[in-house]
Amino acid sequence: MNDPRKDASGPEPDRGRGRSETPEQRADRRWSELLQEVRVIQTGVQILFGFLLTVVFTPRFAVLDATDRTIYVTTVLLGASTTGALVGTVTFHRLVTGHRLKPQTVLWASRLALVGVVLLLGTVASALLLILRLALNESAAPWVVAGLVLWFVVCWFVLPAWVLHRYSSSE
Repeated sequence: MNDPRKDASGPEPDRGRGRSETPEQRADRRWSELLQEVRVIQTGVQILFGFLLTVVFTPRFAVLDATDRTIYVTTVLLGASTTGALVGTVTFHRLVTGHRLKPQTVLWASRLALVGVVLLLGTVASALLLILRLALNESAAPWVVAGLVLWFVVCWFVLPAWVLHRYSSSE
């Protein structure tokens, strides 16, 4: 039997979600949303990474002990990896565009963006550890960083997962 909500010439309704869009329209919308999200986070990552790259040229760097140098190198590598994952979302799209793979592109670019966020968490934690080891005593810094990482995990992952679980299960 024909669904009265579905016009043969129009898009299929997305039941329960309030949208009536084709898979191509959904992929276009999701791509646009992802691109906006990556633009926001990439700016912060570029500033952080740029700052990290200059630290090695400061006089204070020469007096860092081996542990702090290791933390610094780890932080720079995490920052570079974060940049790679986030820029990868755009290059992924650029390389497969025109091949009618928009839904798959959005899926894989979204995964790269999520990897970028996880790497950003590592970058921020590592940078905080280095800075707080120098600003506080060495024994307090890991505890402060652990508390901040826990806060980031709650804000970035736990809260969205809770909302998804809470409101998705009621449909």
